[in-house]
Amino acid sequence: MMLTLVGVSDGMLGEIAARSKGTGADILVRPPGSSVLALSGAMPEGVVKVVRAQPHVALATGTFVQSIGNFNSITGIYLDEFNKISGGLKYLEGGPFQKPGDLIIDDVYAQANKLGIGGHPKDLGLDWTVCGIVEQGKLSRMFAQIDYLQDKYAQKDKVSVIYVKVDDAANIPTVLDELKQKLEDYKIFTVDEFTSLISVDSIPILKQFTGVVIGLGVVIGFLVVSLSMYMAVLERTREIGILKALGASPGYIMGILLREAVVLGVVGTIAGILMTYGTRSLIHVFAPTWTATIVKAWWWKAGLIALAAALIGALYPGFKAAKQDAIEALAYD
Repeated sequence: MMLTLVGVSDGMLGEIAARSKGTGADILVRPPGSSVLALSGAMPEGVVKVVRAQPHVALATGTFVQSIGNFNSITGIYLDEFNKISGGLKYLEGGPFQKPGDLIIDDVYAQANKLGIGGHPKDLGLDWTVCGIVEQGKLSRMFAQIDYLQDKYAQKDKVSVIYVKVDDAANIPTVLDELKQKLEDYKIFTVDEFTSLISVDSIPILKQFTGVVIGLGVVIGFLVVSLSMYMAVLERTREIGILKALGASPGYIMGILLREAVVLGVVGTIAGILMTYGTRSLIHVFAPTWTATIVKAWWWKAGLIALAAALIGALYPGFKAAKQDAIEALAYD
């Protein structure tokens, strides 16, 4: 459970970071008060002109992002500008926008929702028609004409993010400093800085959620191991009595049960790691728009948590077994 949650979180955030880099931009400008992931707020489209006026800025384009629920969003773009800055969308089917209400989707979203050219996606808030299917990896899974999206959601002349291309990589720090001086209240990052912020540890709500799940995993592990070990003690009462009658010390009995708990913890950890490969495959089949990764850095953490839960869960049953009277244990039926 822990490894799958961390894998999904890491995979989804990693994909967002990769798609941000896929824009081809060097710098991005976000509205004041916006967080790393949530596109809270919007800024006047006139800010794009301010950005373009700065020395060494080769290209700048504004985008408008509209959330539509279920972790989905539609990104409004100026297609010609976006193609210049990103190197162009790679069409697998169909082509560019032909009329308002046209929607370009990536191949992952098309496969997940069984959509083709001329299809009408459901639950997107408006009546859209798919005009093109493109290769994934550039900013968003769904693109619309920005002016149409702004008008329909009453955000005329507003943009969510501005993507900036600098004439030379050596000039990125200079442009970044100039923009921060001109737009003091805005959130301005290089794309590398922005993508480095997209991690589970830097997003408080995900970090807290992961902590809660880990806590649940420890509690469940403790209860399961405790119950297993308690049943093991009951089932072996006579055997424990025989060992004690032969002179086995309480420490020896305790050691046997704790070693069994360690084996349970190790086997459980290995089984959990193997199961994450299965859950990743299931996610790919049943939820293609989600991405799960195998986070090997968490294997040792999960192993330590499993071992700790197993040992703690075995303490009471082990202590109870070690204190049993040999005669009572031999008489147990």
